[in-house]
Amino acid sequence: METKKGKVYLVGAGPGDPGLITVKGRECIELADVIVYDYLASPSLLKYAKKESEIIYVGKQGGDHTLSQEGINALITEKAEKGFTVTRLKGGDPFIFGRGAEEAEVLIENGISFEVVPGVTSAIAAPAYAGIPLTHRTFTSTVAFVTGHEDPGKEESGINWEALAKGIGTIVFLMGVKNLPNIVIRLMNHGMPPDTPVALVRWGTTPKQSSVSGTLGNIVERVQAAGIKSPAVIVVGNVVKLKEKMDWFEKRPLFGKRIAVTRAREQASDLVSMLSALGAECLEFPTIKVEPPEDFSPLDKAIENLSTYDWLIFTSVNGVSFFFERLFANGRDMRSFHKIKTAVIGPATSDRLFGYGLKSDIIPENYMAESVVDAFRKENLKGKRVLLPRAEEARAILPEELAKMGATVDEIAAYRTRAVTSEAADLIKELKNKTIDLITFTSSSTVKNFAALLPAGMVEELTKDVTVAAIGPITADTAKDLGFKVSIIAESFTIPGLCDAILQHYAKK
Repeated sequence: METKKGKVYLVGAGPGDPGLITVKGRECIELADVIVYDYLASPSLLKYAKKESEIIYVGKQGGDHTLSQEGINALITEKAEKGFTVTRLKGGDPFIFGRGAEEAEVLIENGISFEVVPGVTSAIAAPAYAGIPLTHRTFTSTVAFVTGHEDPGKEESGINWEALAKGIGTIVFLMGVKNLPNIVIRLMNHGMPPDTPVALVRWGTTPKQSSVSGTLGNIVERVQAAGIKSPAVIVVGNVVKLKEKMDWFEKRPLFGKRIAVTRAREQASDLVSMLSALGAECLEFPTIKVEPPEDFSPLDKAIENLSTYDWLIFTSVNGVSFFFERLFANGRDMRSFHKIKTAVIGPATSDRLFGYGLKSDIIPENYMAESVVDAFRKENLKGKRVLLPRAEEARAILPEELAKMGATVDEIAAYRTRAVTSEAADLIKELKNKTIDLITFTSSSTVKNFAALLPAGMVEELTKDVTVAAIGPITADTAKDLGFKVSIIAESFTIPGLCDAILQHYAKK
């Protein structure tokens, strides 16, 4: 029986900022059985892929080809002929110097169905992120996109340099850094004034973005002095004059800072998003992962006897999530809480609880166990039963102090945290190379596991030039005890509070 052929999606991954992927582009990643991606396609987009998807890297970097274009054509054809849905993920837009048309022609020759999903090209995005509008009523209404990759040794250029030099207001060259001297000479030889503004933008739209500007007369020397290499776009025209005034991306408060995020990967997104929005490059080095307890029977028994409890206390978002997941697995619903009061630590935990339809009766002013204890001093706990579903290993102060007030406290493991060691080598390499500016710790467990990843006795040496930020005093004390020099302690023990503290630290500098 003949296998039904699959389909290929030629998808533009955008210029580097993963947020610039189109909605349809993301859907194609989610749908794919096979993903074939390029050097300039952000690897973070692969998180949208199915777990069972085959991921194949075919990047081309500085003349070093993982796979030739002919090989890529054969690969996507072979996968589609086997019946797979293939997403060919290409940096920028597949039809703007992306060889997408060549791949489409091969698919047509082989009778394979395909769709083209346009992407945001770096020709537009990189200048925009550098504060350069390609058109402006005061300056120009014409734009040209040109390959900068022509061989300067060619006898005849395929580019009409005279038309570019005299008839186009803004010219954007892609892949032209190596040929910059030749581009400059050709434009000036065909009549473009030496004082014409020029800018180069490297790694546009990403936290690694850097740019340099000048004129045709001096841009080669300035680029060499700045060390600008590929990948970069070259913008030529009077619109470059607006760069200094409109340069918004590189002026963000944390731009250029490389921040290590140690939170569990599934929980790191909010912190990463906030720091990234402020300009930081976030390096995810999760030191813990959150897992169910080895044995659910104690929690199941507590849920079975839920009506016998007077208070239910949650100390984390994880506690809420694992508790309700188990509640529903046991065939219960919100009617089980008709007479139980609740208390939480922190607004995030309160919000998660409210997401299940329960408004907490107690939310302390400060987000620590001690504050919950203080809040309960106003309550009569004598003879009351308290259920405390939380991490397998947690501070003892809360159950101990509640017991002193007369409560019977059942402390049940709703989840556990485990150390993550898979990325230790990469972390140590970054620290040794002094490429990390700041480390964030959001709990004592992240601190302990981070320290455990480092060679014995090397905490102080490897982090002496790194700023350390802790979400609160308990976490900070743990860090100090293990040899970290803590420079930032959030006053509000939340993710937004931690980000605010980091901002204030750098603002003072």
